[in-house]
Parts: sequence; C-alpha cells; structure tokens
Amino acid sequence: MNQVQIKEKAGALSTNIFEDDAGAGSQNITQEDLALPFLKVLGQLSPEVNKQNAKFISGAEPGMIVNSVTKELYDGAKGINVIPVHYERQYVEWQDRGQSGNAPVAIHSADSDIVSTTTRDKSWKDRLPNGNYLENTASHFVILMGKTPSTALISMKATQLKISRKWNSMMMGLKLPGKKGLFTPPTYSHIYNLKTV
Repeated sequence: MNQVQIKEKAGALSTNIFEDDAGAGSQNITQEDLALPFLKVLGQLSPEVNKQNAKFISGAEPGMIVNSVTKELYDGAKGINVIPVHYERQYVEWQDRGQSGNAPVAIHSADSDIVSTTTRDKSWKDRLPNGNYLENTASHFVILMGKTPSTALISMKATQLKISRKWNSMMMGLKLPGKKGLFTPPTYSHIYNLKTV
C-alpha cells in the first residue's frame, strides 16, 4: 500500500486543511471593499522610483510596470502578457494637485454632456465651472497572465490615448473564419504582450 507523506515545517499548517472552508470569513466582502490593481508605467518622476518618497519600491526603475496593489514590478522591455476583457472610456474629474487625496472627484461616462460645460485653460485642461478638470481616460480591464493570473486595470490618458486607440483598432481588426464567413472575435480571444518605450 502506497502512502503519501507530507513534510511540514514546525508549526506550519498544510494548506489543504483550508479547502473545505474555502471563502470563509469573506462572506461580507463586496467589490466596493476591494482595491482594483492598476498597472502603471513608471517614469522618471514616479514616486515609486524616488527613494525619498513613501511610495518608493525597492528595485523600481523608470520604464518598469508596477501593480499598484501587490507592488510587483515587471520589466517593461520584456513586457507583460494580458488578456483584455472589457473596455470603457470615461471622463475622470480631478481637483488640482494638493487639493485632494489623489482620488478622482467623480467619474463621468463618455456619453455624458459634461464636456460641453468645460472651458480649456492655458495648460490645455478642460476646466469645469467648479474649478476641477476632466481627463479623457481609456480604461482597459485585463487579466494579467503569470503564475497566478489576476485582474487589473490599465488606465490610459493624454498621450497614451493614441496607444489605446491603436490597441482597440488592432483588436477590432482581427478576423477569424466562422460558419457565416469572417467575424471579429471577442477581445478576450487573444493574449497581448504590452511593453514600454
């Protein structure tokens, strides 16, 4: 008779004892109680690369990609593999730096008429009557591939909108043969390798 032996470190518990209780303790946790991981490209001025900043991450360098929740760093030259599952364009309302807690004031849908209430200031920001400004933002919700696939958000604005449009065009340009001829597959039909420049 063969037996399976499990060797454990002193005081450690085997993870399989928790399988029967999977999810226990999290019954009251909803989407509102979770932080959505953002995938962010680090630049020269990103706080994550500044040793004097509280957000500093050891080993972080410009051009890397960081997961905002896990603080995991990815080599921008090698890139990350993602599966796009949802896209949404929105107008994100912000207060000027130093006036808010680094969180948006509001998020408006792309079909909202909020833009018609703005005026362009000298720094090319679309200002609302209340003094806040809007950023046209493309949100790509993805599955980040790896040892343990996870969900994340890639938020593109300003000069990155051009890259977002190219990626969307690439996805919409894919055609596969089907029963009734060529069709555009769902965005989640392909894995994309995203690199930084």
